[in-house]
Amino acid sequence: MRSTKKTTIASLAVMVSGALLLSSCGSSDAGSSEASESSAGGEGKTVLTVSLFGTMGFEESGLFDEYEKQNPNIDIKYESTQGETKYWPALQTKLQSGTGLADIQGIEVARIADVVANQSDKWTDLSQFVTKEQVPNYLEWKAEAATTEDGKVLALGTDIGPMGICYRSDLLEQAGLPTDPAELAAKMPDWDAYLELGRQYKANAPAGSAWTDFGGGLYNAIVSTEETIYYDESGEPVWDSNPAVKEAFDTAAEAGQEGLTAKLEQFNDPNWEPAFANGGFATIACPSWMIGYIKGKAGDAGAGKWNVTSLPGGAGGNWGGSYLAIPEASENKEEAAKLIKWMTDAEQQATVFNNVGNFPSNKEGIALVGDTTDEYFQNAPIGKVFSESAEAAPTQILGEGDGVIKTALTNALLSVEANGVAPADAWENAKAEISNQLG
Repeated sequence: MRSTKKTTIASLAVMVSGALLLSSCGSSDAGSSEASESSAGGEGKTVLTVSLFGTMGFEESGLFDEYEKQNPNIDIKYESTQGETKYWPALQTKLQSGTGLADIQGIEVARIADVVANQSDKWTDLSQFVTKEQVPNYLEWKAEAATTEDGKVLALGTDIGPMGICYRSDLLEQAGLPTDPAELAAKMPDWDAYLELGRQYKANAPAGSAWTDFGGGLYNAIVSTEETIYYDESGEPVWDSNPAVKEAFDTAAEAGQEGLTAKLEQFNDPNWEPAFANGGFATIACPSWMIGYIKGKAGDAGAGKWNVTSLPGGAGGNWGGSYLAIPEASENKEEAAKLIKWMTDAEQQATVFNNVGNFPSNKEGIALVGDTTDEYFQNAPIGKVFSESAEAAPTQILGEGDGVIKTALTNALLSVEANGVAPADAWENAKAEISNQLG
């Protein structure tokens, strides 16, 4: 097996103008218009198609409109797929056929090692375009993860996913639990304590409300704090022998068995989105990109009810983050590269964070958001919370099959909470599924 690169997921602290932190994406409804194959637009305009997944924040922050104003020769056609697990297989089919691809496609961080190792011929080398100017501005690990051994840059990073716990303070108050972020954090020195709070919540919770949404989300939050997850430094899979993975799985399975979860599979269960507004769960593992998702799904009625605090024990973690890439099949590479370069500038990344919570991977962008607060989240210092999580997060290793393994394990956890499958059996089922897909 080809060795994968060791990459630092939010390790921390690079100095920019005195001091700067070092250190994908949630989902949303479809974008404003469907992307199609590139073509010349009306009045001599170049049509650039952009196909992403979830809430990357460009459309939501008005950046496509702004770019069109600054570049009147460009017409941007945008679409977004509801969930990455739907988006990725469809993208693979298009890559194989060479048709139906947009000029710019999103790539989730769990897929980037596979892209670099196995798909370099399908993607444009961005080091040959204006996008090369952006590479030095990234966190080192973010740039390295999308670079082949022979120096091709296959994608530019959008966001990273430092972690917190988002919660409904009104529901916690009704259950007699602390609502102040610092007081709540003090009650959660570790994940066992988080589950114990969940038991207290269950005993006194409003009818129809669970402690958290989904065992898979809890699992992903726990492993986000680990350095070695699914692969080791040599690129060999170690997920099934890694005690950190098994312990995270068992903790999440325990929550499911005890009825602490709402059994709502993230992004796929039709009842998951309404639960943000109707109180279906009180807490959720919260990468920075979840901030925008909560606002969109809880709506105006949720303003002032949600808040955010640190992970148990103040641990740092990273879950998610994405890239932008240009398929080799694109007929508009030069203009697409200009758009990617502009969208990943520090100012645009800061704008996206301020609007939807996607945390920058551009070093100067990180410096711009450290003091950000969010009125919707009771003026929570989200810039500080997620910057500190990014600072405390360990170095992580990305592997070619990260996405496949994560999906299989979270599906197994859903079988525990929703269908009563024994955790040991669910683990074995996941092993079989992973073996079937990865060999």
